[in-house]
Amino acid sequence: MSGLAIQNLNKAYGPVHALSDISLKVDNGQFVCLLGPSGCGKSTLLRIIAGLEDVTAGHVILDDRNITEVPAHLRDFGMVFQSLALFPHLTVGENIAYPLRIRGVSKEVQKAEVERLLKLVHLPGVADRAITQLSGGQRQRIAIARALALKPKLFLLDEPMSALDAKLREAMQVELKRLQQELGITTFLVTHDQKEAMTTADVVVVMSGGVIQQVAPPLEIYRNPANAFVADFIGVANLIEGRVATPGRVSVPGGVVAMPQAPASGKITFSVRPEDLELREVPCDSSVVGRIAFTRHLGSSIEVSVAVDGLAKDLIVSLPSRQDARLSLGQEVHVHVPSSACVVLGGA
Repeated sequence: MSGLAIQNLNKAYGPVHALSDISLKVDNGQFVCLLGPSGCGKSTLLRIIAGLEDVTAGHVILDDRNITEVPAHLRDFGMVFQSLALFPHLTVGENIAYPLRIRGVSKEVQKAEVERLLKLVHLPGVADRAITQLSGGQRQRIAIARALALKPKLFLLDEPMSALDAKLREAMQVELKRLQQELGITTFLVTHDQKEAMTTADVVVVMSGGVIQQVAPPLEIYRNPANAFVADFIGVANLIEGRVATPGRVSVPGGVVAMPQAPASGKITFSVRPEDLELREVPCDSSVVGRIAFTRHLGSSIEVSVAVDGLAKDLIVSLPSRQDARLSLGQEVHVHVPSSACVVLGGA
């Protein structure tokens, strides 16, 4: 069984359960994002994989070998922390070479590896600089280079880009994905940033309350969320409660929605993404009626909030900016809800 397998993992701090029955299989070479709100257990899971935390129960298996009790320094994993943890009294080259030096690698090999890694992270010729002379993005790359110095079996990153400004963070996400693809190294990235997870990962692991909510490729997570938590946490989603009126028709506040995939009877909750909704000026099938309560320009699109009597939250509709001239606050509109865009949700 090649790759990493987490089997029935539990972690408790006294009466507090940080992780509950976590099981996960990751193939070699995959880029995995552990995604969830603060306190959901994603960093704890990463630290257990790294060997920095012990487990209450369960196993960590790497390429058929049980490494649950193997100390962190014997796992041959590379890790980048949020603080980066670079040594300010050492030069760039000395920082990168540090893990090689403590392993007794010769100075000649250290120098060659430093040069290779600096080229890999697109920072050649800075080995003699002080860490304090580097920008935030450059320090990020040096921390990555140092973590890769020992050619690790796994590359683990714990929110390393959270301190960067938005534009630099996006650039570093691209660089990190490029680097991971070039090296083919199994990578775990902890983040609470949905966009970061969606644009870098092969597989997204959505967590909440110490439990895995869904494991799937990014597009699958977005288009087919497993439950209300995932739908609400990933991107923007309209969560609507209704009751099956007749087979294939669901009664909701403000109207009736056609939904062949709905159960035969009873109450249901379904999600629909803002870009899948349409605004009509006249009544239409599979729609709800409401009034425009708020509009927000987002550059290439405009976000429209539609207040519907009986709904706790406004419906959010995403439209091309060119339609702005046709909208006015208080205007009555009919929100067309395509049945193909509706996802019937399980529990929270």
